[in-house]
Amino acid sequence: MAEFRPKPGSKSACHTLKRQIADIGKFERIVQSLILGNPLGCTSYRSARKNHPPIEKVREMYTAKFVYLNDKKKRIGAAIEMYDSVGGYETGIAAVISNVANNLSHRGIVKHLPDEDLFSVIIRCHDPEGEVYALSLTRNRVTVSSYTDEGIKKKVKEWADTVPGLE
Repeated sequence: MAEFRPKPGSKSACHTLKRQIADIGKFERIVQSLILGNPLGCTSYRSARKNHPPIEKVREMYTAKFVYLNDKKKRIGAAIEMYDSVGGYETGIAAVISNVANNLSHRGIVKHLPDEDLFSVIIRCHDPEGEVYALSLTRNRVTVSSYTDEGIKKKVKEWADTVPGLE
């Protein structure tokens, strides 16, 4: 069972995953199923003369980590690349690996470290009762914030309990 612990200060609760989400594909499937399936029962709304969908991505960030190794497999360099989309992340990794000039500059071979990559998406949700709250998903944590109704935290917890990989 996912345990969401209240954080002091602002009204938010965080659930740290037992295991980080395995890869970008699994992470993206979780995010897409949340947005397309709307398991939290969110509703569309209008604010500042703009229509909003029930659930919308506000920000996303994907970080790929690399090391450069010499012929003795000793680390001789490192790099971090940040992308604002899954597509950018995937093509960016391929670009870094295939960048011969960069590999020559490092005098080594680049190796992607997928287990150390970071994924983050912030989602804005509109509760049927009218409250707008945020749901942040990272590779190792789910955080619900900016809510006042405890029923929202309960809904998010119930949803997380049904999603493989968010335990």
